Amino acid sequence: MDFQKNQTIRLEITDLGNEGEGIGKIDGFPFFVKDAVVGDVITAGVMKVRKNFGFARLISVEKPSPDREDAVCPVARPCGGCRLQHMSYEAELRFKQKKVHDCLLRIGGIPEKILGPAEEPIMGMEKPWRYRNKAQYPIGVNAEGRVVAGFYAGRTHSIIESEDCALTPPEFQKILRVILNFIEDHHIRPYDEKTGKGLVRHVLLRKGFATGEIMVCLVCTSAKFPHSEEFVQEMKGIPGMTSVCINVNPEKTNVILGKKTETLYGEGYITDILGGLKFQISPLSFYQVNPVQAERLYMKAMEYAGLTEGTALPADGRQVRDVWDICCGIGTITLFAANTINKTREKLSDEEKASLPEVRIHGLEIVPEAIEDAKVNASLNGIENVDFVAAAAEEYMPKYLQEHPDARADVIIVDPPRKGLDPEVLRAAVEMQPERFVYVSCDPATLARDLKIMLAAGYKLTKFQAYDQFSRTSHVETVVLLTRVN
Repeated sequence: MDFQKNQTIRLEITDLGNEGEGIGKIDGFPFFVKDAVVGDVITAGVMKVRKNFGFARLISVEKPSPDREDAVCPVARPCGGCRLQHMSYEAELRFKQKKVHDCLLRIGGIPEKILGPAEEPIMGMEKPWRYRNKAQYPIGVNAEGRVVAGFYAGRTHSIIESEDCALTPPEFQKILRVILNFIEDHHIRPYDEKTGKGLVRHVLLRKGFATGEIMVCLVCTSAKFPHSEEFVQEMKGIPGMTSVCINVNPEKTNVILGKKTETLYGEGYITDILGGLKFQISPLSFYQVNPVQAERLYMKAMEYAGLTEGTALPADGRQVRDVWDICCGIGTITLFAANTINKTREKLSDEEKASLPEVRIHGLEIVPEAIEDAKVNASLNGIENVDFVAAAAEEYMPKYLQEHPDARADVIIVDPPRKGLDPEVLRAAVEMQPERFVYVSCDPATLARDLKIMLAAGYKLTKFQAYDQFSRTSHVETVVLLTRVN
């Protein structure tokens, strides 16, 4: 059957795509439809047709699925962020667990007989709203000439006006309104991507959920912000305001933050507490946006690593000496590991402690500023059995093994960006022969690709669990334990 653009079609949605879009078929030909839910019967308009599949837009829902819900946010559909607000939370969790499972099965080539026993139920949230401790709002001018903030529409740089995202703390809305009023009142020009002119590009807000500390960071093309003293005075009147900064990004780029940050008020950072540990967070720091789930995720990583508080060392009958944390960021997992080991040792007798070797946790990260933050965070928490190196893992690890051919790791923990691990890192990890390899992933597809390499190198999938770290979006976090077979 030939389909034409703008043709109206009727579909029953029977499955979901990778980003949570509905899939319905006509005579076996699949269409992907954003905002559709499994069980919906819909009318859709054909947008684009490829050889083996097509894309359509939702026109109306003729028969709603039992899993369909009204979106909380009025701009949920055009906004590029919350793609799953129209779906019940139970259905969202099922989708995410299946997404991880299917990636490991199809991309990783891991058979069902291994996946089934290794899979733990997905860890959802009690309240999947208002969980984000960070928001970045692009600033622009609408058709009426009014200064607006919001979020980019999916796959565009068109701003969907929204000051109150349902995933962020309610005080962010009030702070953003004060900032927009200030920009309007003082005739400060937002940045225009087309012309390259204007000053204010984004507003970055961060909050320490445990401390209540708040940061405002204006991303501007210049460090010279008009009426800056007056702006600081307005910000200081907001409860919890701890830091006011200007991040300078003069480049014609879609990268949000520049490399230089100037502090207008406070210390240039906020402090938060995660798992009983203090962390200093600057505008450029990578820090998990969902602290409730992050703490659960990290404790599961400690459990998989055999370092969980209350578990007697040495783990698995082997004396743990070296733990490596690859892509360590500001040291969250590194310090969780050190703290867990140190707490475990506190429960041992002096004789038992004397029989155990010192355990070192090595943090490796490519961003030098993150490593400096990690060192500060170690000092803040009085943790000494850690060391941090600023280097690209794919360059540092092979070189390290050349210089230390007998080097071994008892546990390796990795938490890479969405693109996954470089093959050189995986080769080096195999050469270091860890008994346990713990992979924390934010992309099931690259996770599956990397696990396939590790499994072929003599490791087995022991356990894995998905975590809903990004509720109401299509993203999912996963933690995996591999153990060495030979």
